[in-house]
Amino acid sequence: MQEVVMPINNQEMALLCLLVPLLPFIGFLINGLGNRKLPKAIVGLLGSGTVLASFLISVYLFIDFTSNGSRPYIVDLYNWFSVGSLEIGFSFMIDQLTLLMLLMVTGIGFLIHVYSAGYMSHDENYGKFFSFLNLFMFSMLLLVMGSNYVMMFVGWEGVGLCSYLLIGFWNKNTNYNNAAKKAFIMNRIGDLGFLLGIFLIFITFGSVSYPEVFLSASQMTGLTDSGVMIAITMLLFVGAMGKSAQIPLFTWLPDAMAGPTPVSALIHAATMVTAGIYMVLRSNVLYVLAPTTMEFIAIIGLATALLAATIGLAQNDIKKVLAYSTVSQLGFMFLALGVMAFSSSIFHVLTHAFFKALLFLGAGSVIHAVSNEQDIRNMGGLRKWLPITFITFLIGTLAISGIPPFAGFFSKDELLAHVFEHNKLMWALGLLASFMTSFYMFRLLFLTFFGKFRGTEAQRSHLHESPPSMTIPLIVLAILSTVGGFIGLPAVFSDTHTLGNFLSPIYDLARRANGAALEPAHIDHATEYILMAVSVVVSVIAIIIAYIMYVKKETVPAPEGTRLSPIHNLIYNKYYIDEIYDTVFVRPVMAMSTAFHRFVDVIVVDGIVNGFGKLVMASGRVLRLTQSGVIGFYVFVMVASIVLILFLNFFIA
Repeated sequence: MQEVVMPINNQEMALLCLLVPLLPFIGFLINGLGNRKLPKAIVGLLGSGTVLASFLISVYLFIDFTSNGSRPYIVDLYNWFSVGSLEIGFSFMIDQLTLLMLLMVTGIGFLIHVYSAGYMSHDENYGKFFSFLNLFMFSMLLLVMGSNYVMMFVGWEGVGLCSYLLIGFWNKNTNYNNAAKKAFIMNRIGDLGFLLGIFLIFITFGSVSYPEVFLSASQMTGLTDSGVMIAITMLLFVGAMGKSAQIPLFTWLPDAMAGPTPVSALIHAATMVTAGIYMVLRSNVLYVLAPTTMEFIAIIGLATALLAATIGLAQNDIKKVLAYSTVSQLGFMFLALGVMAFSSSIFHVLTHAFFKALLFLGAGSVIHAVSNEQDIRNMGGLRKWLPITFITFLIGTLAISGIPPFAGFFSKDELLAHVFEHNKLMWALGLLASFMTSFYMFRLLFLTFFGKFRGTEAQRSHLHESPPSMTIPLIVLAILSTVGGFIGLPAVFSDTHTLGNFLSPIYDLARRANGAALEPAHIDHATEYILMAVSVVVSVIAIIIAYIMYVKKETVPAPEGTRLSPIHNLIYNKYYIDEIYDTVFVRPVMAMSTAFHRFVDVIVVDGIVNGFGKLVMASGRVLRLTQSGVIGFYVFVMVASIVLILFLNFFIA
């Protein structure tokens, strides 16, 4: 972030900034209130149109920003609330990182909305679905536009709520509801760490506003790797672990596949899971002052990339494979953050948004064609029935595998080159994860689109290409997945790294705080050529192995119930991590809850409450006997009471 961020008094620009999140929120209100009353055409047009309008405004803001000196500015809308010395403004900060995220979120989000119009056209809750999608967009836009940590936290919680609503959208299915609850609860664990980190930021710097916090951090002495900086950055990273699905809080993301496929695309490509990356990148000044945390982030990222990649090798659900690939790719992004390759990390976020949205929407097109079948063992040979889906899915697979000239090649190669400079062992393990990525993605491609169709005759008769509302977004995303990497050409091809140069000013304070070059130094051209060649060769070898196994030999994964080797069984069952969590955490908590219910709630609380009730009832039964209707008795009680009062008054006095 640049050192000086000026408030802006331009009312027109303030209104445009406000409209970016406000328009999807209006779509949420109208579609939510109209729900089943509005025609589906109006619902789809309104839901998609509001996001398109936000995208066009974001483009205008980007053009205006770059043509007017690229000076960051803050849009103060009003003073939200004040508590003692803490003042929270409802305000937006517009800088290079914000604009990049706005273009990605609204652009990819619009394509997913258009796709949803076709994919969800037969759903009875069409209006509610678009309402939730619009609310998701509003929350994410609030997250990336806010000028302080409290506004980020509001958007952070908003996307958590929307993920719960959308993952469990088909709420008549108990398993889907459980998946939604799992996502919600695991994110609350991370969010607690994030919230504690915000509290500690205020205690340390006296503010939660980005410009004030980061300027103070860059000017204070003795903070580097201090206990307070490690605590702040670690707590914030706990929030990122939950939101961006890193070890140990990653198991919710594969289960999030319970929601409709467009939801999976939105969560995995452009919104929720990128929030953790954005938060660490936004807080780059704090993180460069905590090298210990940075090393920890790199280790967690690498471990997550490897673990998720191995699990992806044995999954047979088309969406689960893509889900674990997302977890693995997020690990790569955190690995880059950990070695202070900030631009490389956000570069991979951007290219990943292109090809992962493409892959999920392509998977949705396949599921749509095969009557909601998701098991790739029951697919095969679909390329002749779904030519557009096949070609676009192939492009997405080549991109995630890092094959040139597709987008993933440039971002992954740059990322791994920085890791190579930091630690050769980490680079080798990252290369291993890249090898597995290429293998399981082409395994998915070959089992789905090659060979003979293995489904039922009823499914075969239903096979068809998706409608234009679904294929056009696939084509656009395929183009972006093909050319998107050229905004970050490596030094051996170009002296200008467009994305890196654009984002460079947001690291100015971090450079000053760090006292050295922030990003790793560029390696020499010969080494870079070798690293690129090794990376491509490794991916190609993985593709060849997958081709031999699943096309030449026509190998099909064993059906359910087949006895597998111990290692295969371990990987297929995802290392039994969910079962371990269930045994170590869920069951003890449930047992403790049951015990507290039976003792504290039933015996203590209910006993006290019911005891008072019984006491009142018993007292009433006794006292009602005094209501005899005899006037003489009433006079006697009155006189006795007066005597008692006088007696007590005499002794008390």
